[in-house]
Amino acid sequence: MAGRFAPRPTRTTVRGGHVAVSAGIPRQAAAPGRVRTWVPQGPLDLGLVLGPLRRGPGDPTFRAMPDGSVWRASLTPAGPGTLRVSARGAEVRGEAWGPGSEWLLERLPELLGAADDPSVFVPRHRVVAMARHRRPGLRLTRTGLVMESLIPSVLEQKVTTDEAYRAWRLLVRKYGEPAPGPAPGRMCVMPDARTWALIPSWEWHRAGVDNKRASTILRAVRVAARMEEAVRMPPAEAQARLEVVPGIGPWTSAEVVQRSHGAADAVTVGDLHLPGIVGFALAGDRDADDSVMLELLEPYAGQRHRAARLILLSGRVPGRRAPRMPRGDIGRL
Repeated sequence: MAGRFAPRPTRTTVRGGHVAVSAGIPRQAAAPGRVRTWVPQGPLDLGLVLGPLRRGPGDPTFRAMPDGSVWRASLTPAGPGTLRVSARGAEVRGEAWGPGSEWLLERLPELLGAADDPSVFVPRHRVVAMARHRRPGLRLTRTGLVMESLIPSVLEQKVTTDEAYRAWRLLVRKYGEPAPGPAPGRMCVMPDARTWALIPSWEWHRAGVDNKRASTILRAVRVAARMEEAVRMPPAEAQARLEVVPGIGPWTSAEVVQRSHGAADAVTVGDLHLPGIVGFALAGDRDADDSVMLELLEPYAGQRHRAARLILLSGRVPGRRAPRMPRGDIGRL
């Protein structure tokens, strides 16, 4: 989770992006896959780097194991693939299976933050400096994949964390395919664009996805190739490309490029909780709105997303003073 503090985590604080990964006895794979080893420059925390890619504890495409490894199932341009990442000392080992294995291993360093340069970040507030000191292994991941972040981000629009994660879990398990290789049980690769487009309306309903979010996803998958092309654009241009699709706004596009591009400056606006958290941490203002948040983050121009993540990881959040947003389940209607 984003930090160890009393209030129940929201989707925003979870986006601080920490997944507990413990060291232990290496897991023995049932069948060998392609292997690549890589030595990062400086400290690397797998849980922090890959944590933002997990969509809830039951995400079928992501698994953090007791032996310290992290598993991901991805739909790559070369086909489905499963990647297992583990760290032993200063070395990172990646092992991959399936048609997309070579693609996944080729981009392993970028996935683990090799394209990120945290040294350019200069803390301007004590809370940010302390969070950075405590989390030296934080790097910004770059997946090189747009749709795998876009679809779950659309599912997270204006609903509770539990609702969004449940919808992602149900739809991927029902319409995805089993992850290649010796992946942990029930791991799946998300459906391709055509499969998403063919999901019947009643199945969206059963998964708790309203027509507005389902329609946005259907519009996006019809132009999936154009969406994926955005990964070769600068983050700001990529966001503009994504926002051409009705239903995709600045909140969703920022959530995508943070993961697909490793965009260090793509701060999330339009969020229910983030402005208040940033305002409280930096100025004691729990009622801050987007404009106040952006003003407070101005000293971090070019690195505002990193600053926001460090604030989320600091655990300095205002206490809850209003009832939690009620959970709905349109699937029961």
